[in-house]
Amino acid sequence: MDLLHSLLSVLSGGLVGFTLGMVGGGGSVLAVPLMVYLVGVQDPHVAIGTSAFAVAVNAALGLASHARAGHVKWRCGGMYAAAGIIGALFGSTLGKAVDGRSLLALFALVMIAVGILMLRNRHNPGHPNAECTREKAPKVAGFGFTTGLFSGFFGIGGGFLIVPGLVGSTGMPIINAVGTSLVAVTAFGLTTAANYAASGLVHWPLAGLFIAGGAVGSLGGTLAARRLAASRGRLTTAFAILIFVVAAYVLVRSLGFGV
Repeated sequence: MDLLHSLLSVLSGGLVGFTLGMVGGGGSVLAVPLMVYLVGVQDPHVAIGTSAFAVAVNAALGLASHARAGHVKWRCGGMYAAAGIIGALFGSTLGKAVDGRSLLALFALVMIAVGILMLRNRHNPGHPNAECTREKAPKVAGFGFTTGLFSGFFGIGGGFLIVPGLVGSTGMPIINAVGTSLVAVTAFGLTTAANYAASGLVHWPLAGLFIAGGAVGSLGGTLAARRLAASRGRLTTAFAILIFVVAAYVLVRSLGFGV
């Protein structure tokens, strides 16, 4: 890897870290296409495996920032992550058997659907005191397993699915869902990365560069999340717009246009 591509990797990691800190999701939504189309990773499966590890580490850094700000509901994050890890194991095994371009196209379609759902519910403030009780456990676990399945299949940290999943299953405000989601993003990413690494599909030096950039980006993202959350609906809207932009780009490139 030459100097230019190394710098592009660090910058890409910074963008990924910023996005994770700001909206809890979008890390792998950005990381996979950045690795494939900007850094120049030829094999989409290597891009998926490498991004899964880098995003998991960057998510852990973002989690620490949100925890200091009091945004993390640990019991909810633990329930969601435990159920999601099982789903991620199944999903990542299935994902390795699917053609890389087809995987990216399906990935984009799922992102569009989730973005629409987020916009429809953008003015819901949520309940700050929402907790994951025993009564809510089956619903939270069900959402977690399904999210993990998609996370593993598409090789994503899963935050862009976990945030709406946490809001839908617990009713918590989006700022708490963003912080709490990083518990599961870290767990899902490490699970998926381990599965891909076992098949030799992780580029470790590239992952290191992404992590270095992401460490700085996650701090800025957490500060941005606090400011956006102060205005009703703005954080959710920013999340949805990010999803639509990246989904459109990935879909066009995966179908062979503009290459």
